[in-house]
Amino acid sequence: EIVKDFFKDSNLFCQKNILITAGPTYEAIDPVRFIGNRSSGKMGIRLAEEAAKLGAHVDLILGPSNESILSHSLLNVIRVESAQQMLDEVTKLQSKIDCFIFAAAVADYKVESPSQEKIKKTEINLELHLTKNPDIALTIGKSKRSDQISIGFALETENLFENAKSKLDKKNMDFIVMNTPKVKNSAFGFDTNQISIYHKDGRILEFELKTKKEVAKDILHEIYQLQCR
Repeated sequence: EIVKDFFKDSNLFCQKNILITAGPTYEAIDPVRFIGNRSSGKMGIRLAEEAAKLGAHVDLILGPSNESILSHSLLNVIRVESAQQMLDEVTKLQSKIDCFIFAAAVADYKVESPSQEKIKKTEINLELHLTKNPDIALTIGKSKRSDQISIGFALETENLFENAKSKLDKKNMDFIVMNTPKVKNSAFGFDTNQISIYHKDGRILEFELKTKKEVAKDILHEIYQLQCR
């Protein structure tokens, strides 16, 4: 009920600039093949839509996704493909942002030297040399101002709380949203999600399975509470 009442005010985030990353990244192997993951971008897109409805100026930096997006005058969509492109767009906007929400499933690795031509199939096994991608949330966490908020996501299959806390501390986040694909109808590809929120002060909030639109409202409510402290 508290969250429902909270969303009656369409100006709660007026004059706030929120940046959201969403979707997967695709890292080229050659002109037709890539390394990617199963992220649909649904969660980040729902966050962007709900934040815009609350009056925030939202920059949604979106990797390859076929998900439809609500048209809104306060929602600016920037399409990217790779992790490096996503980082470039984030850093361009960094100085004006009040809140970063890192919801994208960024590929951890990329091919060191992508082929400029399509790789032909041979009888020999193909070996790919991978190198680390830039860590966008870590980059921002090291340089963000004290008045900027950083929110991350942790999708884990084991040791959920331990891994989430490690990521939160390392990347200087204010809270982290945890979920796991082991919960039925949750995480990648679904319209529903079950999350827990781990605050840097140690508080843990657990939520039931909800639509990603409702999950977005829960997350934005926590961000608003941070701004009011």
